[in-house]
Amino acid sequence: MTVDEGPYLPDPDSPRPAMGTLLLVRLGVEHGLTADEVLTGARLGMDDLESGRSESTTAAEQQVIRNLVAAAPPGTTWGLDAGRRYHLTTFGIWGFALVSAATVQEAVDVGLRFIDLTSALTAPYADVDEDGDLRMVFHDPAEPDDVARFIVQRDVTAVQTILEEVVGRGARFKQVTFSHHPTPGTAARYAEAFGVEPEFGAERTSVVFDPSLLGERLPQADEHTSALAQAQCRDLLDRRQQRAGLAGQVRDLIIARLRRPPSVLEVAAALNLSERTLRRRLAAEETSVRILTDEVRAGLAAELLVSRSLTVAEIADRLGYVEVSSFSQAFRRWHGVSARTYLAEHAP
Repeated sequence: MTVDEGPYLPDPDSPRPAMGTLLLVRLGVEHGLTADEVLTGARLGMDDLESGRSESTTAAEQQVIRNLVAAAPPGTTWGLDAGRRYHLTTFGIWGFALVSAATVQEAVDVGLRFIDLTSALTAPYADVDEDGDLRMVFHDPAEPDDVARFIVQRDVTAVQTILEEVVGRGARFKQVTFSHHPTPGTAARYAEAFGVEPEFGAERTSVVFDPSLLGERLPQADEHTSALAQAQCRDLLDRRQQRAGLAGQVRDLIIARLRRPPSVLEVAAALNLSERTLRRRLAAEETSVRILTDEVRAGLAAELLVSRSLTVAEIADRLGYVEVSSFSQAFRRWHGVSARTYLAEHAP
């Protein structure tokens, strides 16, 4: 899709990270709205979002944004505020894939390749402009101007926030452009958010990366960890697209919450099933929530260990174990040997 094809219209039924929608609800609540007011017409409740549900939908998130825009007083920039709330950790394995990339250039490539794992509603893509600079372009949403402005504010500011987390505080784009014009009295807030004076009324909304940043090696860069994280992103996208059984949906929930995998009750609530129905349907697929949790943890533990990118304590923390000893016992149960023996047997 190119910018000349007109406003972007995403599939309303496509899955969205529930955390992204939850952040929007919390923004509204902090500005004096009730959660019910923010969620009006979204066909979601706070229980759905807070119980560990891994997915919302595009339609639900768009409705939440429309509700926020309708309630926002004139001259507010709630979209810019929203974008500062989206962090690498908001998107689970996607964020992990970015921080483990070798360079900023690679992080951009990885982030855009798996952009459907985020909350972006502007379908950003990379382009090289006439000066040879790398430019990330954002499509205008097919929404009324005030709603489209909020979405663009949110998505572009989220990229700024993530750039700072990947590279370091103080990282700025070389140029920021917006196809829309700011509402009266708000231009200074854009400049504050991006650290540069944006150009308004431009042909397209975009950010241009400083060439000196693109080749910069990231602090947590690791080839093996990056490959593992990208494989997990690819698998997650494939499962979302294929919808291969209930077990695949449960795995999505577990992967989205690696540090605290959901309980049977939380999974059942997230999937709008009774606990009994969930157990019965998973049993028909010859599995269970416990088995799936073990499978996800066991696979990631082994791959992270062999990659040598993290210590045993760091792996234990990533997988939700408070004590390294508990992780070590689980690893021996999964693989039949200690983590040290496993690493020696699988050394490159």
